[in-house]
Amino acid sequence: MTTNKKHYNPTFGTAFDSDEDDNGCMGAFISFFSYLLVFLTFPISVWFCVKVVQEYERAVIFRLGRLVSGGAKGPGLFFIVPCIDTYICVDLRTGAFDVPPQEILTRDSVTVTVDAVVYYQVKNPLAAVCNNDNYNRSTRLLAATTLRNVLGTKNLSEILSDRESIGDTMHQMLDKATDPWGVHVDRVEIKDVCIPKNMQRSMAAEAEATRDARAKVIAAEGEEKSSHALKVAADVISKSPAALQLRYLQTLNAISAEKNSTIIFPLPIEILGAFMDDGATTSGTEGARQRKKDLQIEALME
Repeated sequence: MTTNKKHYNPTFGTAFDSDEDDNGCMGAFISFFSYLLVFLTFPISVWFCVKVVQEYERAVIFRLGRLVSGGAKGPGLFFIVPCIDTYICVDLRTGAFDVPPQEILTRDSVTVTVDAVVYYQVKNPLAAVCNNDNYNRSTRLLAATTLRNVLGTKNLSEILSDRESIGDTMHQMLDKATDPWGVHVDRVEIKDVCIPKNMQRSMAAEAEATRDARAKVIAAEGEEKSSHALKVAADVISKSPAALQLRYLQTLNAISAEKNSTIIFPLPIEILGAFMDDGATTSGTEGARQRKKDLQIEALME
C-alpha cells in the first residue's frame, strides 16, 4: 500500500520578484497623488527621492507594502517615491559571530563545554528581509542548537581529535537550514573544548601510565636484542682465544681515555687454578714430613 505525501508550500513568507501590481484602485490613487506631490515640490523633493547605497549593500524597496519589481537596488543611486515607498538596506559582507559556550553531554556521558565561531554572508537580500524577521539572530540561535545536536552524538575522543569533521558537518547543516532565509554559511570552526578538572587529571594519569608501559616494553625489547647480540659475540670470541685478548686491550684503551684512576685487570680462572693446585701439593708434602718426624720422636722415646 502506497501513500502520497503532500508537501506543504506556504503562500506567505516567500520572497519573489513580480511585475504584477495588485494594489487596486486605492493604491493607484495614492500613487498618483504621491507623484503629483513630487512634481509640485520639485526640486526640493529630489533630496527625498534620491538615495545612495554602498558597494557592499543592497536596498530592498517596498511600495505600499509590496516588493518593487526589479529586485534589490544598488550599489549607487536609486529613486524612491516619498509617502508610499520604504526601503531596507542589507549588508552583503561576510559577518562572523561567536557561538556562546555550550555545556554538552557527550555520547560517552562526559560533560564538556564547547564554543565555536560561524562565518556567514547574505546571498539573497529579498529572502533575508521577507522570509525572516531577523536573519542574524535566527542564524545565531540555529548555530547554538546545531552545535549541541552534533556534539551530543560524538564521543569525547572524537570531539578532541575530529574538530575539522565536526565543523564541516555543522557547516552543511547550517547552510541547508539557512538557505530559505537567503543566508549562506561560509564556514564553522570549533574554538575551544573545556573539560572538567577531574577529567583532565584522569586523562593525564592514563596518558602517563600508557607512556610508562610503552617505555617498559621498549626497554624489554632492547634487552632481548642485546642478549641475542651478546650470545652471538660470545660464540665468535669462544672460537678464537686471541679475540678475547684484543677485546681486553680495547677495553683498557677505552678506560684510559676517560682519565680514570682505577683500572680493572681481569685475571683468568685457569691461572688461579694452577696456583691452587700447587698450593695443595705443597701443603700435602709438608704434612707428610711432619708425620714422619712425629714417628721418629715416638721411636726414640720407646
